[in-house]
Amino acid sequence: MQSSEVRQSFLDFFSVRDHEVVLRSSVVPWDDPTLLFTNAGMNQFKDVFLGTGSRPYKRATDVQTVIRAGGKHNDLEDVGKDTYHQTLFEMLGNWSFGDYYKRDAIHWAWQLLTDVWQMPKEKLWATVFREDDEAETLWLECTDISRNQVLRFGEKENFWEMGITGPCGPCSEIHYDYGPDQCAMVGDPDHVCGVNADCGRYMEIWNLVFIQYNRDEKGVLTTLPAKHVDTGMGFERVVAIQQGVSSNYDTDLFTPLISRIGDITGQSYAMDTTAVAMRVLADHIRTLTFAITDGALPSNEGRGYVLRRILRRASRFGRTLGQHEPFLYRLVPAVVELMGEAYPELANSMERVGTIVKAEEESFGRTLDRGLELFGTMVARAGQEKRTEIMGGEAFKLYDTYGFPVDLTQLIAEEQGLNVDLEGFDREMAHQRARSRRSATGADDTKSKTPCVPEATGLHSEFLGYESSEIIDAEIVVETNGWVVLSKTPFYAESGGQVGDTGWITVEDGARYRIVDTVKQDDTVLHRRDPEDGRPLQPGMTVAAAIDVQRRQSIMRNHTATHLLHAALRNVLGDHVHQTGSLVAPDRLRFDFSHFSAVTKDEMDEIEHFVNRQIWADVKVDWSITALDEAKQMGAMALFGEKYGNEVRVVKIGDASLELCGGTHLNATGETGLFRLLRESSVASGVRRIEALTGEAAYRTIKQDERALKDLAGILNTTEAHEAVHRAEALQSRIRDLEREVKRMSSASKQDWLDHMLSVSQRIGEITVASAQVESPDVDTLRAMADTVRGKLPDAAVGVLFSVINDRPLVITVVTDKAISGHRLAAGRLAKEIAAVIGGGGGGKAHMAQAGGKDASAIPEAMQRVPEIVREHLQ
Repeated sequence: MQSSEVRQSFLDFFSVRDHEVVLRSSVVPWDDPTLLFTNAGMNQFKDVFLGTGSRPYKRATDVQTVIRAGGKHNDLEDVGKDTYHQTLFEMLGNWSFGDYYKRDAIHWAWQLLTDVWQMPKEKLWATVFREDDEAETLWLECTDISRNQVLRFGEKENFWEMGITGPCGPCSEIHYDYGPDQCAMVGDPDHVCGVNADCGRYMEIWNLVFIQYNRDEKGVLTTLPAKHVDTGMGFERVVAIQQGVSSNYDTDLFTPLISRIGDITGQSYAMDTTAVAMRVLADHIRTLTFAITDGALPSNEGRGYVLRRILRRASRFGRTLGQHEPFLYRLVPAVVELMGEAYPELANSMERVGTIVKAEEESFGRTLDRGLELFGTMVARAGQEKRTEIMGGEAFKLYDTYGFPVDLTQLIAEEQGLNVDLEGFDREMAHQRARSRRSATGADDTKSKTPCVPEATGLHSEFLGYESSEIIDAEIVVETNGWVVLSKTPFYAESGGQVGDTGWITVEDGARYRIVDTVKQDDTVLHRRDPEDGRPLQPGMTVAAAIDVQRRQSIMRNHTATHLLHAALRNVLGDHVHQTGSLVAPDRLRFDFSHFSAVTKDEMDEIEHFVNRQIWADVKVDWSITALDEAKQMGAMALFGEKYGNEVRVVKIGDASLELCGGTHLNATGETGLFRLLRESSVASGVRRIEALTGEAAYRTIKQDERALKDLAGILNTTEAHEAVHRAEALQSRIRDLEREVKRMSSASKQDWLDHMLSVSQRIGEITVASAQVESPDVDTLRAMADTVRGKLPDAAVGVLFSVINDRPLVITVVTDKAISGHRLAAGRLAKEIAAVIGGGGGGKAHMAQAGGKDASAIPEAMQRVPEIVREHLQ
């Protein structure tokens, strides 16, 4: 069977058994901060198993792409070494949410494997948890598997847990026997082949998990009110069996990719020395293609760093196949061609994925060769010192200077028969993090700091600020060190990028207290009052609390515009765009987002126009409180890393935007007035930042620019502002003409000094010696002048140029080829002695050397000494 037939037949099998066929979830779990990548098919149903969500169906089936290259599930270092590990693979799954249980799960699994896919029954083995009598009985009742092919194992092999606490239960695994010739331990008299013996002969292909317990904090198991089935089958392993091969990489899922790698590199997969590298490249480019398609980007932290490690590992293996220029990006179309029918989203992102991969290759390629050269010196030093490992400090230097992930260093060291001191590397990393924290502590941080107010611990403030801007019957709960807690409040506390409200508290006798900031401590809203405002507030006092309405309105303009901006970015740049940070203030907004390249001027115009169209349409802004799983089913976007409760606030702006957000918003987009982009910049690798203005602030900048343009038109002597552009272009053209004329005149002047320098040269035996002091704006120009001198000197000659650049004397010495080969003169040695006269030192190559000094007044003396120094070197 072809892989596409296996995939479809699985879905069809469970579809006719009333399973809802659901789409795969992204390999990037944006709404689950506990995961770097989707690592199991059950991830998108986790809320159901935890009891916090539900689905409109009781049975489901899908094919889920998963990545296991970081965190608890990490297969990265094994990829390439064997024929069945991958960082990305497809998992076939079927689920029951409180519906069918063990009997049907076991019966259908056996039916699919043996009746539909015709796998030999004698090659299939089942394992059950050692205490699960029910599962063992069902295997013997519901299937015709041989009794001796049902085995019991302990918790490690056959008891599944979502975490330390939570849903869990026994599982039943199905293993396939590849035959004794596939045992990796052949010839080892102490090894006995068997299921779970880890020798490669018996391969797990399907895991049937029976979720029937909940484990509490004390480790006690209690039976769940509803029991579930969660299965996961390794698609690539099943395809290998169906296609009669023992390696996943010999299936039609990989052979076209490996063939393409061979075309590009000119290497053969049949050779042992290249097979490992080709398996690594085929696997890694699949992972990169899916992860970047789903919105992840290579970076220096989190999942981005995992992708960067994968790409750099692939680049290094490319070197072993003779690839020293970017080439991985050329494999992306092959992945799309191979998997695009099953996953059409790949085709839509192919160009962007290729661009990102190529840029990363180019960036790392510039340092990879230098890093490998440094690694070579480390290996040599280890040999001299009779060490069998690369020291932690050395591994850290490779990481810190050349971006070598430590696992890449381990890989290269292993090839040289060396280990890596990982403990030493970790210590160096810890020192660097400590330095970074100290540096960050000393940096200016304008974000308001949430105070620690012990008296407020455990208190609850009722927030009524969505509906009200003033509350007349709030009660003072506590005040301490200028922080006030109210029983209820209209003040929004800083959260989700939106700054806190300001305003006033008025007591019954008319005394007014200015509130200058509002923050949160757990569920408590803390109001910071101006310390200059009168006597302390006493618990129990009834007060009126009112926000600064005009300031809040400006904040809401910017917050609603931020949602529109997010929608515009995804509309113009692509669905890979995700918010990574924001600031919503009364005077401006700032939005950080995932994107790999600078946003072009045309894209900026399109983004700005998109937002303003929504504003001009005066679209209604709606919000509602709903269950988290319902919000996700509605398609509401969540901010990765944010923690959400069971109930969430959903903000909807027409058809343009649907996001989870606790901030305050306008009633309609028309209240924004105007939106204007200010600038776009880079924050970090793969993260861009846009800053913008709304309302009156945006209008003011337009007027400022208008006045500046009119002033410019006046300076350029034109009455029309648009004519100023043409005048400026004409001036630029004239400036370029003048610059060329200056260079021509400078060149003529240079010829004058060069002619003079050669006319006063001296002969020392067969050597011509010429020196001069010249004016030069910088070192590069001086070196260019020295090149000119070397080209004009006679066959056997020495030329020396002196100059003062940035108040520092410099000397450049040049020696012709005949003087080097026939008289053993070298510019480096001459420059060192000449520079000593001006209080410095230096050196360089035989044909040209540069040196610096401290005493510019000694240049005339040094020029006089040049012939003498040359004579000494000739003798």
